[in-house]
Amino acid sequence: RIIPCLDVDAGRVVKGISFVELRDAGDPAELAAVYDQEGGDELVFLDITASSDSRDTMVNVVRRVSEEVFIPLTVGGGIRTVEDIRRMLKAGADKVSLNTAAVNNPPLVSEGAAQFGNQCIVVAIDAKRVDATHSRADGPSANDPGLALDVSSRWEVYTRGGRTPTGIDAVKWAARAVELGSGEILLTSMDEDGQKRGYDLELTRAVSQATPVPVIASGAGNLDHLYDALESGEADCRTRGEYLPFW
Repeated sequence: RIIPCLDVDAGRVVKGISFVELRDAGDPAELAAVYDQEGGDELVFLDITASSDSRDTMVNVVRRVSEEVFIPLTVGGGIRTVEDIRRMLKAGADKVSLNTAAVNNPPLVSEGAAQFGNQCIVVAIDAKRVDATHSRADGPSANDPGLALDVSSRWEVYTRGGRTPTGIDAVKWAARAVELGSGEILLTSMDEDGQKRGYDLELTRAVSQATPVPVIASGAGNLDHLYDALESGEADCRTRGEYLPFW
């Protein structure tokens, strides 16, 4: 399935490269309507600076988008509490995406799943390859030793819009998120974001093999990349009808 993903900053859709060099790309509601008309199966709408700037996702923008599209809508950014989840669902979202809040407060995933069902809870993971030239001791330490980077770790979780390293192993965190109640994983390779080179297939494969839920892999630049993610990245090896957003 094809899932367009719209990154939003200050109420406008933006495009960037590796989470920087953001440029304006249009109105979220107008672009959402276009993707709906063009046959998108679902839509992901992420306020990418809501967490880093400590702002709530703009509920009125979510309402505008939900009024324009007639396909399932996932909303993320600035969602920190069960009440925030409730507000987004009432505004028109079908699912919510938790990233920074899930890392900082893992029980939120369980609480959200218990109240609204795990089909409504998506945990988003922004992962960056670990620089082998730096010692693990050089960076932050994970609060949970079971999630900490170790000598076999390949990718680290970043939060606050890709600004903050966590010392958390991305594959371990994906597995833990599912244990907590996440119904899907939204996976972004920070190294490949906006590069139009395709997916980080190793990352996609590792997370897909570690979790029994759909993995939404971002990073496609063309149709060949979608095929590669399904075949080499094993993005559908764990469930039927895997989800892949087109950038």
